[in-house]
Amino acid sequence: MGKKIKGILFDLGNTLLNFGPVDIPALFEAGGRLAHEHLKQMGFQPPPFDKFHRRQLWAIRWNVLKSRLTRREFNSLDLIIRLGRRMGMPLTRQQAIEQAWLWYEPLSCCASKEEGLLELLREFSQAGIVLGLVSNTFIPAEVLDRHLAREGLLDLLAVRVYSCEVGYRKPHPRIFAEALARGKLRAEETLFVGDSMRADIYGARRAGLIPVLKAPAETHRNSKITTSGRIHKLGELREFLAACDA
Repeated sequence: MGKKIKGILFDLGNTLLNFGPVDIPALFEAGGRLAHEHLKQMGFQPPPFDKFHRRQLWAIRWNVLKSRLTRREFNSLDLIIRLGRRMGMPLTRQQAIEQAWLWYEPLSCCASKEEGLLELLREFSQAGIVLGLVSNTFIPAEVLDRHLAREGLLDLLAVRVYSCEVGYRKPHPRIFAEALARGKLRAEETLFVGDSMRADIYGARRAGLIPVLKAPAETHRNSKITTSGRIHKLGELREFLAACDA
């Protein structure tokens, strides 16, 4: 390709971290039970769990639907604070962050890293490549950063852009522009690696980045969205980068 790559941005779920098939309702309930018990330990008097869980679940579902219709993102931290106040539990911001972590923790335990990922990212970083991620998520940044730290990834990702902070979801160009600005990167010198054809590949291409699809060979073969490259594992980025820089 003849382009010197100076930055690599990644999607988070099923790109940097693999979650595989998960039972979201069961995990959400498990997290809800942790959050409910923690509220009682802090001296609050939450409603019975069934009522507490139902209110949280419907609030999340409604806001997810609204975000899809408006193409804007919400932050579940604001939701936790607002619902807590309505249930007579005025939470501080830090208490709300801990509640958000407890809701997320069961899902975080399902995550796995590709073998050799940390070494790969260190290799890229030592070569002067700016690394980062751009994720569509209503989970607060503080919670995801905590998970990344536990996985040993946080210090390797200088740029971290979450849709719940920016207010826009991929494929909207604003979220990509924010990541480029934070990394002081030019779009044409930056790879974007993701698993979603529309959010990641179409979005990155429209924003001027070089899109690379991470997906099994048999998927997305009939998509009309074009990608600059396709990999099955992140380790294959070494060869792709060598071809770009040639």
